[in-house]
Amino acid sequence: MQVNSFTATYISFFSKMLKKEGYKVRTASTRNNKALRLGEMLSMIIRYKDSTDIVLIDTYGAMNFYYAYLVGKACQMLNMEYIPILHGGNLPERLEGSRKLSESLFGNAKINIAPSKFLYDSFRSYGFDNLQIIPNSINTENYPFKERADFRPKLLWVRRFQKRYNPLMALKVLQIIKKKYPAASLCMVGPEKDGSMATCKKLAKKFDLDVRFTGKLKKKHWAQLASNYDFFINTTSVDNTPISVIEAMSLGLAVVSTNVGGMPVLIRDGHDGILVPEDDERAMASKIIELMENPVEAKRICENARKKVELYDWNLVKEQWNKLLAS
Repeated sequence: MQVNSFTATYISFFSKMLKKEGYKVRTASTRNNKALRLGEMLSMIIRYKDSTDIVLIDTYGAMNFYYAYLVGKACQMLNMEYIPILHGGNLPERLEGSRKLSESLFGNAKINIAPSKFLYDSFRSYGFDNLQIIPNSINTENYPFKERADFRPKLLWVRRFQKRYNPLMALKVLQIIKKKYPAASLCMVGPEKDGSMATCKKLAKKFDLDVRFTGKLKKKHWAQLASNYDFFINTTSVDNTPISVIEAMSLGLAVVSTNVGGMPVLIRDGHDGILVPEDDERAMASKIIELMENPVEAKRICENARKKVELYDWNLVKEQWNKLLAS
């Protein structure tokens, strides 16, 4: 059984892949109402407690951490084994701010799955040793590599419009690049979360920036859209190893990201992507321009990125899950 405490993005892929491996999987919950979502999670655990071998809990560091905590407590009361799957670069802050709850949730888990060494090391530093690294995965066949001979000032950004992901920085980057390349454009893919999209739209209109806002798109649709762009910019101030960046690397986009959280674990600066300081739009714009003016270097980085993300392909990662779930 999988309990989704926040987003359907990765868990929907993961549950689908587990089903293909022959596992019987039940998932909850996609409801927007928080009370109904929590109620569905808990009621499903109670209803299927006798026919469930393990509960997988999608775990984040923001307010939805409490969903994971309450689900974990329910599992403890019902003597059910559970595995938190750790997401979000802000989970270390949760470990610090909610120590007792964290000790209860993570300390009593069968094991905690960290998708990166960044979260693994963070949890180890707080005394947890029931840990294993299993990376986030994708089906690389769904994200075919496009070889680019030239790199145009066409930028793609994919995330929720939320302050922690710093979408305004993307527009500031575009504004700087536009001074040298007037035809520069930006496509921003993702749903509104906290009013950030409205702010971005106002800024784009104010400075006459060529920005397309698509709203939320299905994975296959933004993957198709990506062929029209050459750079993927990740402007976040908090991160782990985001699936969107892994997908962009697979698609052959040149990735330029802020150097936060687990990003330096996912990206080797100058080898398979570019890392710049947090909230530094000038540095990001400068690196993009450098790559545009040196397409051979940009092409090399993209080819290295594709080679790296092949290690994240589900056909490799699934063996680690099969071994864990069989134990």
